[in-house]
Amino acid sequence: MYPRLIISKSKIEENAKKVVKKGEKFGIEIAGVTKVCLGDPNIAECMRRAGIEILGESRIQNIKRLLREGIKGPFMLLRIPMISELEDVVELVDYVLVSENHVVDNLNEIARLKGRTVNIIYMVDLGDLREGVWYENAVDEILKVTCMKNVRLIGIGTNLGCYGGVLPTVDNLQKLIEIKETVERRAKDLIEIVSGGSTVTLKLLEDETIPEGINQLRVGEAIILGTDATRGRKIPWLNDETIILEAEVIEVKTKPSVPVGETGFDAFGRKKHFEDKGWRKRAILAIGEQDIDSMGLHPIDESLEVLHASSDHTIVDVTESNDDYKPGDVIRFKLSYGALLRAMTSPYVEKIYV
Repeated sequence: MYPRLIISKSKIEENAKKVVKKGEKFGIEIAGVTKVCLGDPNIAECMRRAGIEILGESRIQNIKRLLREGIKGPFMLLRIPMISELEDVVELVDYVLVSENHVVDNLNEIARLKGRTVNIIYMVDLGDLREGVWYENAVDEILKVTCMKNVRLIGIGTNLGCYGGVLPTVDNLQKLIEIKETVERRAKDLIEIVSGGSTVTLKLLEDETIPEGINQLRVGEAIILGTDATRGRKIPWLNDETIILEAEVIEVKTKPSVPVGETGFDAFGRKKHFEDKGWRKRAILAIGEQDIDSMGLHPIDESLEVLHASSDHTIVDVTESNDDYKPGDVIRFKLSYGALLRAMTSPYVEKIYV
């Protein structure tokens, strides 16, 4: 059935091995992130075979899926937890990313009642404006959790690139290290982990400029797709043909390139700009925005151009192709991170592992 994802486990495992090796050169542990594939046990097994120990997930449901499928921890909860899920967090998660002392208080109490100790990594906002205590206030806030009995401050971390697009640099990561050292000095206790970001931070390893003291990265996109969305690049030393989307053609017609008549917004409230290229040959695919981010589709046949999509249809200009596409034919794509995220989430996209 189409649409479907063809997922190469061997290529993903090879990517994971290369990322692990790159980290080892600088004494950096790689936590393998499976959230883009909903905690898929096939992907988790690829990471484990590559030597990755910690699996990072943003949703507790995905950790439960991994456990049901026989994948053991340790697990890291990447999204700062909701208070409503802390019971499960204490039971199932080995490392918890936190950024609110109120949440940590609740976590400590639930852990006390269950007779457990929870490892936390306190997140610091270095400017990307997603989660974390603002770096200028970080020391005082983090120190407040160092005296708790059932919560152990095992590390501090940061997220860069995912919201504000801020890139990791020697300067901003050095701030994280300085915060760690100040907390250690004032709390008179060591902090084991300094988690310096995600796929976007790999560039500093490539350039050999990663500050000494960063000893963990949380990596998913680079391993699973071989790309770095924040920097807008294909990572040259990784394979980017790990997952291929196949979609079936349901109509091929030659039509004007600009709509005829007064136009408003599309079904998603977007105002589309159309370039007048005259009459063009267009293929409609049986896949849409419910299943993928159409702007994140990159045709293997580079002569094709993805034009636009509605909820169930994606329209591709096939005018320049040497192939005579017709209904029933299949068009293949590489995917952006966002397109893969939506495709993995869609129950209408079949997943095939090879």
